[in-house]
Amino acid sequence: MEPVNVAVIYYSATGTVHALARAAAEGAEKAGARVRLRRVAETAPQEAIAARPDWARHLRDTADVVEAGLDDLDWADAVLFGTPTRFGNPAGQLRAFIDTTGPLWYQGRLAGKVYSAFTASNTAHGGQESTILALGNTFYHWGGVIVPPGYTDPIRFRSGNPYGASHVTGDGVPGDVSLEAARHQARRVADVAAALKRGGWSAG
Repeated sequence: MEPVNVAVIYYSATGTVHALARAAAEGAEKAGARVRLRRVAETAPQEAIAARPDWARHLRDTADVVEAGLDDLDWADAVLFGTPTRFGNPAGQLRAFIDTTGPLWYQGRLAGKVYSAFTASNTAHGGQESTILALGNTFYHWGGVIVPPGYTDPIRFRSGNPYGASHVTGDGVPGDVSLEAARHQARRVADVAAALKRGGWSAG
């Protein structure tokens, strides 16, 4: 059987979600998937970016990461979305990309795919779960198969978030627990997508 196609599509301002996205890509690859790591376009005003040296630096450092397009969603059997939480919701940059998907949705080309999400917040109770659940609302409309990590691996009992991998940026850069949680989530997503593909899953 052909390997499954997994797209990891994310927005990251200062690098935290980027690190989780890279770990997720590694996990999916380890599961045998073909992977595309894609960042969504930065839409913030230049003056806002320039006011935060770490933001401007991260934008320069990741300029070589291919920007996400609708063809990446069309290509994928499974998609993991990553975003920092913004007041308990996905970042506007990721929402702006999602808002361009109407043509694919209208043709039914987003249905039947596996979807999952991961996030980061500045504080321990900064809206991580609600951000992931908010993305679920989009996946429902698309007719997607939502695959959370749950407590399906010992790392989940250390990371503590069954909704999706997450990290508290106030604690510093993502460490081994957060990164392994992202790898496990992506492996699980790839495995479920492969099982559906083997079983002749139809989006209809």
